[in-house]
Amino acid sequence: MIDSRQLQLFVTLAEDLHFARAADRLDIGQSVLSGQIKKLETDLGVRLLNRNKRAAVTLTDAGKTFLVEAVAALRQLERADRVGRLAARGAAGQVALSYVGSTVTSGLLPRLLKSFRLRFPDVRMQIVAMETPVQLEHLADGAVDVGLLQARARYPDGITARVLHSEQLMIAVSADSSLAHAKALKASQLRGVAFIAPQFNEAVGFAEHLVNLGRIGGFDGEPEFRVNDFMTAVSMAAAGYGVALVPKSIEAFAQPGVRFKPLVDFKEEAKLAIAYREREHSPCVRAFIDSALSSGISTASKVDQS
Repeated sequence: MIDSRQLQLFVTLAEDLHFARAADRLDIGQSVLSGQIKKLETDLGVRLLNRNKRAAVTLTDAGKTFLVEAVAALRQLERADRVGRLAARGAAGQVALSYVGSTVTSGLLPRLLKSFRLRFPDVRMQIVAMETPVQLEHLADGAVDVGLLQARARYPDGITARVLHSEQLMIAVSADSSLAHAKALKASQLRGVAFIAPQFNEAVGFAEHLVNLGRIGGFDGEPEFRVNDFMTAVSMAAAGYGVALVPKSIEAFAQPGVRFKPLVDFKEEAKLAIAYREREHSPCVRAFIDSALSSGISTASKVDQS
C-alpha cells in the first residue's frame, strides 16, 4: 500500500527532476530517495522515471499519469487533515437546526445564523421549519440537534433550554373594525370577539396566553379559528374574521388592512428559546449552542426548569 510519504517524495522529485536537489529539499540522503522511488516503482509494477547518467531525469508516460493522481491525493489528505482538526474543535461538521416561524419575523434566526457563520464558516447547517411540539420530539429522538422554539415552562427529560428573545404581545384587528380606532385595548373589549389562533393541538404556548387573556377579559379564550401560523392568522384578521393575539414583530410583515393594538392590562410576553440535549457531545453542535448563548441578545434569560 502506497503511503503519503512515498507520494511526497515522488512529487518533489518530479518537480525538480534531479535526485540531488530533491533530496536536499526533502532533507534526506540521495540514496534514501533513490531507494524509496525504486520501492514505489516495484510496488506499482511500473517504471515512473527515465534515469540516465548523461541526461536529465524525465518522467515516463506512466510517471506523468501517476503524478497527476499523486498531487490530487496529497491535496485530499491535506484537506482531510484540516477538516479533522476543525471538527475536533467544533469548526466543521453538520448541525440540524429546527425553528418556528416567529424566530424569522423576530430576526432571531438570521441573527444567530450570521453570528455563527462568521465564526464557523465550514460547519454545514441543515435548517427546517417545525412546530414546537414536533421539535421537542425530534430533539429527544436525535433527529434534530438544536431547536429554536416557543419557550415552555417544562421540557422533556434530557432536554434543556434558554430564552433568547422576548417580545410584547399585540392584538391584530381589521382596519375596518371599531377596535382599530383605539390607541390601545383592554382585555374586556375583546369579550365576544372571535379569535384566530395558531395552535398545534396542545394546551401550552400561545394557547396559554389566550386563556390567560380571557381570564382577565371575562371570556373563555377558546379560538373560533385555528390556523397553522401567525401570518395566516393576521390575514384572516385583516379580512374581518376576528382578531389574533400575535408577537409584536409580526407587525413588520403585515399586509394592508390590519392594525396592531397593544394591551394595557395584559403584560405576558412571547418568549423564544433555544433547546438542546443536556448531554450533547458533538463539538460543532456545542459550538452553535455556545455561539447562540453568547450572541449578546439583551433579553436573554434562563428558562425556569423547576
